Amino acid sequence: MTNQSPIEMNKNRIQIFDTTLRDGEQSPGAAVDSGRKIVIARQLAKLGIDVIEPGFPISSPGDFAAVQQISRELQNVEIAGFARCMRPDIDAAVRATEDAARRRLHLFISSSDIHLDFQMRKSRDQVIQMARDMISYGKQFVDEIEFSAMDSTRTGHEFLITMVEAAIEAGATIINMPDTTGYAMPHEIEELFRTVRREARGADKVRFSAHCHNDLGMAVANSIAAIRGGATQVEVTVNGIGERAGNCSLEELVMAIETRKEALQAETGIVQAEIFNTSRLVSRTMRFPIAFNKPIVGRNAFQHESGIHQDGLLKNRNTFEIMDPEAMGIPRSMIILGKSSGRHAIKHRLSEYGIQVSDDQMQGIYERFIEIADVNKIVTDSELVRITGEATETQPDPFVLVDLQVVSGTQRSRVASVTVRDSVGEERSYSAVGEGPLESVIRCIQQAIPNAGEFEDLELHSLSTGEGAYGEAVVTTVYEDQRYRGTAIHKDIVLAAAQAYVAACNQAIMSNSRKAESGTTAAGQAGQAEAPVQSAG
Repeated sequence: MTNQSPIEMNKNRIQIFDTTLRDGEQSPGAAVDSGRKIVIARQLAKLGIDVIEPGFPISSPGDFAAVQQISRELQNVEIAGFARCMRPDIDAAVRATEDAARRRLHLFISSSDIHLDFQMRKSRDQVIQMARDMISYGKQFVDEIEFSAMDSTRTGHEFLITMVEAAIEAGATIINMPDTTGYAMPHEIEELFRTVRREARGADKVRFSAHCHNDLGMAVANSIAAIRGGATQVEVTVNGIGERAGNCSLEELVMAIETRKEALQAETGIVQAEIFNTSRLVSRTMRFPIAFNKPIVGRNAFQHESGIHQDGLLKNRNTFEIMDPEAMGIPRSMIILGKSSGRHAIKHRLSEYGIQVSDDQMQGIYERFIEIADVNKIVTDSELVRITGEATETQPDPFVLVDLQVVSGTQRSRVASVTVRDSVGEERSYSAVGEGPLESVIRCIQQAIPNAGEFEDLELHSLSTGEGAYGEAVVTTVYEDQRYRGTAIHKDIVLAAAQAYVAACNQAIMSNSRKAESGTTAAGQAGQAEAPVQSAG
């Protein structure tokens, strides 16, 4: 007996086919060696991906080895071996995936006239025969064959239907109709899928897949349109990476389906809690940055500076957010303090550090806050705590970076020294060496702050242009399996990174101190509650 409602039972299960390690790797500027591919593939499996396309086996020995290793290790995920409609490609894909528990061949050939005339220089009849022959050849080795008619959206419906029928007759079990150049509009994609599924002989016996590029910014919208047209598989990449403007973004598609599942009558098997970790891993590993305003995983996606928005969020998150970032593994940092922020948001941020201020003190803090926000646009947490300390004549932060010096050169080690003041006012100096100036500075700070936490990630951003440009540093640390983020702005980017690291360490220390205090209080309250029961006995 199931507890599902009739609506839930009628939802289409959309298979997520990930091509981050094949099409995504083709992004200009993105690169990942074969050793790193397995790390990403493991995370994709943890994310709940249905099918992984780990590479193009014929393209290089490294790609072949990566596909082979992933096929051997990840036995709970279907592996796709990518190949042109050519025997050497198919042979390489078959060998590379032979140890997979579940596998498919993914064969492709062009279908549009512009590709046939200028790229392949072959007739329509020749291309159809090649597709027939190679699907039949591949069928000797695997049961599951996905066939892609490349540039489907610029292929006339009549010829595309003829090609799809030939592929199905030869043994294809999945038909992929890619928008290879990102040319189509959503209504055209939906009509294409409906038409081919309705008119192609044998279409009712196969599954249909969508593979949309983002040249006009419509990859996700087109993929959703394909689902509405009957596609039950969508091909995606993490962070939407891929050739030119990229592919359909995995996280955007999945969360669109999740957020609007009643309207789409669709669902996926993706583990939402792993979305952010996967996004960050791919970005770092492929050295491919994520745009600030990238939906779902961009740093601004769940951050709000407007005072009106901040006030609404503090009262009820649903006023201005349609998704829960923490459900996707995204740290809760929704409020960015800037010149549009109000006193409510500033007080709330200070309370997160355990800092309480009077109304008179708040007025002074707010006035200084606005002065800094007018210049820098954003007021970092460390700056806010410093402003508060000046207004209240205290040092709220456990540690303050007092001085920093770095010596760099082409013929010597980078040497750094820092002076740090603790909460009781005692100053100590530390020195260290490293391969780079930042490494030497971080080693100094780790000596100064015993519970510094692991230095996990650093982002550097320019906030202006010219020689006097300000740099913003964002540092993420890990302490007792929790992540903490500190930010700082300065013309000296090494100093900004050092200040951001100290800010992140302070967050970790203050957060754990508050947890310990609340735990002690809770224990005391529990003891008081139990006492009457004991005495009554």
